Amino acid sequence: MERTIGDAIAAIVPADEWAREAARAHQLRLTKPAGALGRLEELAVWAAGIARTPAPSFERKTIVVAAADHGVAVDGVSAYPQDVTAEMVANFLAGGAAVNVLARHAGADVRVVDAGVARDIDDPRIVRAKVRYGTDSIATGWAMQRDEAEALVARGVSFARELREDGVDVIGLGDMGIGNTTSAAAITSAITGAPPRVTTGRGTGVDDEAYTRKLDAVERALSVNEPDASDPLDVLAKAGGCEIAFLAGLAIGAASAGMPVILDGYPTTAAALIAAALAADAAAYMLASHLSAEPGHRVALAHLGLRPLLDLEMRLGEGTGAALAFSLLDAALRIPREMATFDSAGVSGPTSEIPPEV
Repeated sequence: MERTIGDAIAAIVPADEWAREAARAHQLRLTKPAGALGRLEELAVWAAGIARTPAPSFERKTIVVAAADHGVAVDGVSAYPQDVTAEMVANFLAGGAAVNVLARHAGADVRVVDAGVARDIDDPRIVRAKVRYGTDSIATGWAMQRDEAEALVARGVSFARELREDGVDVIGLGDMGIGNTTSAAAITSAITGAPPRVTTGRGTGVDDEAYTRKLDAVERALSVNEPDASDPLDVLAKAGGCEIAFLAGLAIGAASAGMPVILDGYPTTAAALIAAALAADAAAYMLASHLSAEPGHRVALAHLGLRPLLDLEMRLGEGTGAALAFSLLDAALRIPREMATFDSAGVSGPTSEIPPEV
């Protein structure tokens, strides 16, 4: 494994239990019944452990949208032509996509990465991480070579460190790639053992005929390539996407730098499956923003042990769910920093010990 990846995995440390316990104790002193703010309290405690301080503040938020093309798109697995990948990259750069709108609402930056778009994009604002022009079709053979998958993971690790050095506090994962929910389904089946009929959904909203083609592509990808669940890079090379590989590295790199990562929908969670399989400790730094309408997303989140914050029947990708989660995370972190305690407000506390879950 490339030294960059190995060094990052070795640098990941568990969440700080002292900070978590201090944050939990502080929640009990705030002017509210114990547990009354539900998962907002859980979020604050989780963030405290990651940031290693009882009352953290994540000021600099960035959504990284990694884009790449998928050879399996030629099998008619999407409702849209492959050209849409590059066209949407231009839309992201122009600020006109849904993720741009929601990122502005959340006060987050958007960085766009060419992880494997099938054409060159001549724009100084794009981050170039490409090692190949999209994948080959997973339905007939390997998506990419193992060394290419490893290189993309390593570039994701390096970019996370660059963001940290630039002052970013939290990263949201976003994706763009026609055909990428097909790869996400194949990865999820390979890692979790769930059958393709459970992990494969309708993606961009395909009709029954296209869904049948998509399901067949996932089944063939698993039977032809036989990805090894014990070897995450093998799974990536045989069933993955270039953007998924890059995002897996980004998640590992963020964890190694002590940064939380906000997952979006199915492809980003497939990347998280790879990241957690490579570096088990990285999962503690992940937050699931929402539950996608894709059925396999539930399977992937369950395997990671993550519970999504939102269920809005979204299936767009781009990092839109991560952008919405930023707002909730900001709210959760303001509570312990700004809310009065029973002592400071002169408010009488509970007359008996109340378990936090009540």
